[in-house]
Amino acid sequence: MEIRQPYLLFLGEAHDELAAKSANGIVQWRPEACVGQLRLDGCKVDLGVPDMTVAQAAEAGARTLVLGVAVAGGAIPDAWAEPFTEALEHGLDIANVLHRRLADLPGLADKAAETGRRLIEVRLPQESFKVGTGADRTGKRLLTVGTDCSCGKMYASLAIEKEMRARGRKATFKATGQSGILIVGSGVPVDAVVAVSLKKKVEKIIEEGRNYSVIVMSSTARTGLRRFFTTGVSFQVLQRAHNSVMIAR
Repeated sequence: MEIRQPYLLFLGEAHDELAAKSANGIVQWRPEACVGQLRLDGCKVDLGVPDMTVAQAAEAGARTLVLGVAVAGGAIPDAWAEPFTEALEHGLDIANVLHRRLADLPGLADKAAETGRRLIEVRLPQESFKVGTGADRTGKRLLTVGTDCSCGKMYASLAIEKEMRARGRKATFKATGQSGILIVGSGVPVDAVVAVSLKKKVEKIIEEGRNYSVIVMSSTARTGLRRFFTTGVSFQVLQRAHNSVMIAR
């Protein structure tokens, strides 16, 4: 999955910074990828980037409108179809992390087809994966582990990547979740990949990181560390990549 940068961050009517977690993460870790924010009436969040209309953002070079806000139940209000349609008309793709699909909004799929722009569902893989080969690889990988969501795995990984680069290491963060994919502009939402194809997904991550000395990833380890060390996409990357590894928990 590839998402064109830079972004216009859509905050809707977000009532606090927690509701705008995805957008906030992009601003913190990739400020150069943000041309501005689009806030609707009632929005109480300000991420410190310029307020822009869709037209202004397009003029400033924005290539994707990112839904950087959480809504109860993952719903997208029908009223948002208007600014989304305007974004498509100005040549922007739209990237969505919510459960409701963009194509379900009135007229949006037709407008995307008419303008040749993409409706990107970040929660859904944009490609299919064959069964992996399991070939051994050498090298170092670093995996941050946590047993719940929103506990800092991705932030720790990005901080480590940033510091490694500052020290001259050729490090890369590989995203397997929605917020991470938006931050780096690419990745695969591992929770949505059919299990039989996970090994091939692992191999894709490894191949993309071949030219780096360190691959940095995060994992929920939902089944606990004992099972984590025998299963899981991230651990398979640790086992098989070309690069070197540490595990941070």
